[in-house]
Amino acid sequence: MIKSMTGYGVDTQENEKVKYTVEIKSLNSKFLELNIRLPKAVSDKELTLRSECNKLIERGKVNIQISSEYMDQTAKASSINGELFKKYYTQLQEIAHQVGDTQASLFDLALNMPEVVANNEEEVDEEEGKVLLAAFYQAVEKFNTFRIDEGKVLKADLENRVKLILSYLTEVEATEGDRIPLIRERIAQYMDVAVGKENIDKNRFEQELIFYIDKLDITEEKVRLRSHCDYFLKALNAVDSNGKKLGFISQEMGREINTLGSKANDAGIQQIVVRMKEELEKIKEQLLNVL
Repeated sequence: MIKSMTGYGVDTQENEKVKYTVEIKSLNSKFLELNIRLPKAVSDKELTLRSECNKLIERGKVNIQISSEYMDQTAKASSINGELFKKYYTQLQEIAHQVGDTQASLFDLALNMPEVVANNEEEVDEEEGKVLLAAFYQAVEKFNTFRIDEGKVLKADLENRVKLILSYLTEVEATEGDRIPLIRERIAQYMDVAVGKENIDKNRFEQELIFYIDKLDITEEKVRLRSHCDYFLKALNAVDSNGKKLGFISQEMGREINTLGSKANDAGIQQIVVRMKEELEKIKEQLLNVL
């Protein structure tokens, strides 16, 4: 079973105190690239989330957005230290009077002095952490379901393209029947014209011809290409199917197709090989998005 690296999942969980929403998006990547944005109050959970992502998401360029909403909107409101503010303000007034500056905005200056405004973001309690993790796991489950559904579409497309390559291979086998006899005939005619039939050493000519034709033989390439295609389909339907393995097999398919084209010495076969290459390039493009 294959999965797409493109995925999307979102989930919301809440209790009487807080509501957490976790949204996960991913694109293809050779490795796991995690970008997690979460509220400061739960920043201590980042390592746990990253560890779980390594196990549950595996690969991809993944963006995780976590937002929180408190039922009591004042629960996390900032507080102002009034006594400290007054002390700063009084001191600033005295200094302003001493230097003769009456235009300064002393209120803003005092408000921005250290520790006047304190954020009430405290570490979340155990129950709040459970809400966050519940939203995360549900979002990951939906995310992976999305990947599986996309993987089914990819699988159908890849199967179709490999079967097309196999059908083209059958066309090659049907086309090449007279290829070797025609090559032999062309070489013999060329030699007759070039040096004259009476000047040809028949034994030497046959030896060289056999050596040359052996180099043009594509039997091994056909056998290996068919084997690689069958292995690709088998790996595609395996329980532990993965994009990297399929990518390696497609590289081997490409080598055999290229050799087939270079050894064919036949316009009809080379045209079929071009169609094989077109399908193989589309396969490689699709594999970039396979987990």
